[in-house]
Amino acid sequence: MPLSIRGIGTAVPAHRADQNDAVALGRHLIADSPERLALLERIQRRTRVHTRHSVLLESGESERPIAARLPFYGERNPSTAERMQRFSRHAGPLALAAARRALADAGVPAERVTHLVTVCCTGFQAPGFDLELIAQLPLHPDVERTQVGFMGCHGSLNGLRVARAFVEADPRACVLLCSLELCSLHLHYGWDPEKVVANALFADGAAALVATAASEPPHTPGLRALASGSTVIPDTAELMSWTIGDHGFAMGLSPLVPAAVGAHLRPWLEGWLGRQGLTIEAIGAWALHPGGPRILQASAEALGLAPQQIAVSETVLRDHGNMSSATILFILERMRRARAPGPWLALAFGPGLTVEAALLDTLER
Repeated sequence: MPLSIRGIGTAVPAHRADQNDAVALGRHLIADSPERLALLERIQRRTRVHTRHSVLLESGESERPIAARLPFYGERNPSTAERMQRFSRHAGPLALAAARRALADAGVPAERVTHLVTVCCTGFQAPGFDLELIAQLPLHPDVERTQVGFMGCHGSLNGLRVARAFVEADPRACVLLCSLELCSLHLHYGWDPEKVVANALFADGAAALVATAASEPPHTPGLRALASGSTVIPDTAELMSWTIGDHGFAMGLSPLVPAAVGAHLRPWLEGWLGRQGLTIEAIGAWALHPGGPRILQASAEALGLAPQQIAVSETVLRDHGNMSSATILFILERMRRARAPGPWLALAFGPGLTVEAALLDTLER
């Protein structure tokens, strides 16, 4: 039985920072010379990220200096334990906000949920925010839980594959998928070009979806998940990494990533879509994860997409930054509100380098 996405909900922290704030924070954390500060300003502009949200921001008053609004990052580099303490404090409430919105959008009561899939690569705790969702929504204590952990920006597509398997195995299943990422917990101190780029791109956000068998009529215009695909680009393991260190999780992001994606994406996607009876030209709307502007542009050029076909991805990047796995659900939610024509193709990239794809189609009430 095909899976139907019946509702989507998103949430971001209350306070946000703009590009000027990001440059000022970079000056505080990493830019120890005028030359590096000038380079930092250029990198920040090139990200095309205008605003980002963080659970660590304590005030939305833009006239206050960023160091006063973000006291967690003082002169001392916080340890991983301290960063995980903040994760434990903030993860549950943000995930809960997104989950409640998804259930309301779907018109599905919380007690109807049979399976809970959580996605996260920016924090670990046990019991985790999945237990907070069960307690606070509330869900039935017998709900079946699955955690998709540490898979990076494509984690929500892996979670969607898991949800699809549950629904195909049991048409009565109702799956709540919740992706929660607190990337701002892992800002890097000191000058490292790859981590400077990561500091400039990543942000906090949560997104959730509710899925059931497609035989149930949707409460709002829904989506049907038709297929999923995955591939590992050979000889690229060193180009992207996400590792746990003594002072947070460290992002490795080589400038060679866009070229690798550009060279391998189209041949693989043509073959995979062909097995679904489709071509690239047949796709009505594209949900490309904006890992960064260069990765997004390389993907668009490889696939021959016009600027308007990646406009939603660019808008989410501009408004929220890269929220890792939650980002793709923000894009799908905006495309659904815009009634984008189907079929849709969602694409995201992660360490490996890996490519994850999901083929969806619109499902009207």
